[in-house]
Amino acid sequence: MNCIIIHGCPSNKEKAVDSERRTYDKHWLPWIKRKLQEKGIRISVPLMPEPWEPDYNKWKKEFEKQEINENTVLIGHSCGCAFLVRWLGDTEKNVKKLILVAPWKIPHGKGKGFEVKKRFYGYHINPNVKSQANQIIIFTADDEDEDGKKSVKIFHKVLGGKLIELKGRGHYILEDMGTKEFPELLKEILE
Repeated sequence: MNCIIIHGCPSNKEKAVDSERRTYDKHWLPWIKRKLQEKGIRISVPLMPEPWEPDYNKWKKEFEKQEINENTVLIGHSCGCAFLVRWLGDTEKNVKKLILVAPWKIPHGKGKGFEVKKRFYGYHINPNVKSQANQIIIFTADDEDEDGKKSVKIFHKVLGGKLIELKGRGHYILEDMGTKEFPELLKEILE
């Protein structure tokens, strides 16, 4: 088994460029990576190009450098979920598990940023994705933003799967969770 985590999208370039200050590849991602490595599981957390202005084709090119097969667990956070679901629908690849953490499907922002996100999120979810993963798991929280709750409903309606709602986790970022640890995700990956 190998795991690949696709991070979320920062709101702007300034929040993303400095590796010390950026957060999109932080939160629970380093913790889960370390825990899986301790168990001998290969894990990759590729940095997607220009995540503040996500472009599906650029992300696809970067993502496809990874080893992806029927023993792969794909994990997405926020906009990373939208990318993974679209990619699976486009490629018809089969994977072991698809885990969506605080999935996002609703464009937001203003001006050029809104247009970029509209293109990124504005695709039809291929219902075949539900048969391409042996298991689909969606994490949400009772205190997630309203658009986040709507996004979960959009994905779950088409893909089905196991829906896990945890209390007080918000959008599964450090500020909302209050911890870098995410044992519930580790459990779902290992089961």
